[in-house]
Order: sequence, then C-alpha cells, then structure tokens
Amino acid sequence: MDIILKYFPNLTEEQKVQFSKLGELYAEWNAKINVISRKDIESLYERHVLHSLGIARVMKFVPGAKVLDVGTGGGFPGIPLAILFPETQFYLIDVIAKKIRVVNEVAKALSLSNVKAEQRRAGTFDDRFDFIVSRAVTNMPDFVKWIRKNTLKKDKHEFQNGILYLKGGDLTEELSLFPKAIEYKLSDYFDSEFFETKKVVYLPLKYKV
Repeated sequence: MDIILKYFPNLTEEQKVQFSKLGELYAEWNAKINVISRKDIESLYERHVLHSLGIARVMKFVPGAKVLDVGTGGGFPGIPLAILFPETQFYLIDVIAKKIRVVNEVAKALSLSNVKAEQRRAGTFDDRFDFIVSRAVTNMPDFVKWIRKNTLKKDKHEFQNGILYLKGGDLTEELSLFPKAIEYKLSDYFDSEFFETKKVVYLPLKYKV
C-alpha cells in the first residue's frame, strides 16, 4: 500500500481504504480461484495495482467517460483505475467466468458502483467507449481488430479516443503498422526495477461505423 501512496499521495480517505483492502481481498479470492500467480500475489501492489495505475500517468479520465477493459483477468487494470476515477464508468470483460466472478466480488466488497463486469469476448458487441484499456492480452494488430468498432465518435479528453495498452519489451515490430502509436515508458514515472521495460502504448482510433 505504501508504494501506491508514494506515487499517488492525494487520494481521498475512501480511496485509501479501498486500495488498502485490495491485498486482503485478492489473497482471499486467489486461494479459492487462482487469478494471480502465487509469486505475484506477494507483490500485488507493485506488479498489479501500481502497474495498472501507470495508465493514469498518461490519461486522466474525465467524469462521465466510459472505459472498456478487455481481458481483465482478476480486474487489472480496471479495478485500480475505477478506484482512482470514481466518476468514470468501467466495463470489464473476460472470457473466463471464474475470473469475472472474482472481479464482481471485489467490486462489490469495495462498493465500486462505477464497475460492471461480464463474461464476454472482445469483438462480439458494438458498445462504444472513450478508451479501451488492456494489459498485454495479445499483439496490437489482433487487439485492434477485436475492438476496432468500440470507440466513441466524440472526444471528451485532450487525447483522441483510442487504446491505452500496458505492455513490455521492444515493441518496434509490433507497432510498425501503427505510426500514430506513442510509447510512454513507465520507468519515467515509477522508479522500481519492475518497470524498467514496462510501457503504456497510446493508439488513437478513428470512429468506425
């Protein structure tokens, strides 16, 4: 929890309580339904919570914005972002039902009224969002194919609507088809060794009928 306060010192008391509960909640649920590796559960706040909040270093979601989290797994990056942006609506999807069960139980325990989670596959619905977020569920070309029709036409933010994608390593080849993509190194924001190769990729997407 201290590592969250280090980089996000201006949290409300409610947000502090919500973030502080994540460790116990995920430890409890992970013992029943394995959504996080046993090794990573010990580093939950750094490798999952703070990593998810890397998106917040690039984008401050405005009240009323709609964000889709594809392949959310146990709720990352959606749950930490929903705590940080309580007036933004988050829709979390994953193909694995047991993971969505964990997400819904965590959201309920934290009273996150701005979170909706369902077992759904990307590319199977036409709902539209300001931004689509995810954490390395596939390569960018395939990801764009999945969610190409899910961006809203009207922009509410300084950035054009599109994708905010958490990924690591050398992305030169993967992003070669997307000249408008911008890489933000998380090592510029967080000084932990874990973030040395981690990035947020922003890719604007035009509204598609």
